[in-house]
Amino acid sequence: MAVTSSPRAVRVRPEADRQAVGGTRRRRVATGRIAVNASLLVFSALYLVPLLWMLLASVNAHGSFKLTVPSPTGDNFRQILNTDTTYRPMLNGLLMCGGGTLLCVVCSVLAAYPLSRFRSRLRRPFLYTILFSTGLPITAVMIPVYSMFVQVNLIDSMPGTTLFLAAAALPFGIWLMKNFMDGVPLVLEEAARIDGANAMQVLWRIVLPLMWPGVIVVTIFTFIGMWGNFFVPFILLLSPEKLPASVSVFTFLSAHDQTQYGQLSAFSIIYSIPVVMLYLVLARRLGGGFALGGALKG
Repeated sequence: MAVTSSPRAVRVRPEADRQAVGGTRRRRVATGRIAVNASLLVFSALYLVPLLWMLLASVNAHGSFKLTVPSPTGDNFRQILNTDTTYRPMLNGLLMCGGGTLLCVVCSVLAAYPLSRFRSRLRRPFLYTILFSTGLPITAVMIPVYSMFVQVNLIDSMPGTTLFLAAAALPFGIWLMKNFMDGVPLVLEEAARIDGANAMQVLWRIVLPLMWPGVIVVTIFTFIGMWGNFFVPFILLLSPEKLPASVSVFTFLSAHDQTQYGQLSAFSIIYSIPVVMLYLVLARRLGGGFALGGALKG
């Protein structure tokens, strides 16, 4: 005996109901979008107000801690643009941070390559040690570091401070560089080795060109971290003529409401120029990402 099932009745929603539901959804989406944009504007204002204060105070003849309409003047910049206040500290900072960044990036590449390509029982514990080192606060090791620098006669030495800045940034650089290097396919290295390339040639001609955006990211983050480091050069450098700009900015601060806000703001603007220029010069290389697609074709 055949059993037939009657088709289930399908309720067709009228056109007016569908339009009403669609209008309700659009209103909800619009309301949510407005709320998100309003929240983003509030957070943006929290970041822009200090920047606006710095710009206005730098050209204000009577700069104060309050955000006020300035009395336009260029005296703040004229008073700080001299050798002792700006030029020499900026040069010291560029030498230390530039040298430390270069040393850190080179060592990070050389250390990340075997960690990314070779397998060993010590590889995982070593990576965990690096990860732990990235979260170690620098203030926790400054007392033994200061004692060691005194014993080896590196206190008040710009090369010694540069080496320590590079060593302090090295765990973070190795960790980032290793993650970027993992994205480079091994087949490209194998093809280069078949053609007779050695390990350094493979690293220089195959791996680095493909992970160049990663090298730029590590360079920018490393330089920014060193450029804004106040504590390390303040502890390890004693002579005023060797201090970088990150420490000399402290000279504009004083107690009893005697801080020179106009000069401090003008110096802060000049102090930010190297970081902004580094980002503008290198960030253009980040747009294309990793060019692996063309390398793997064929």
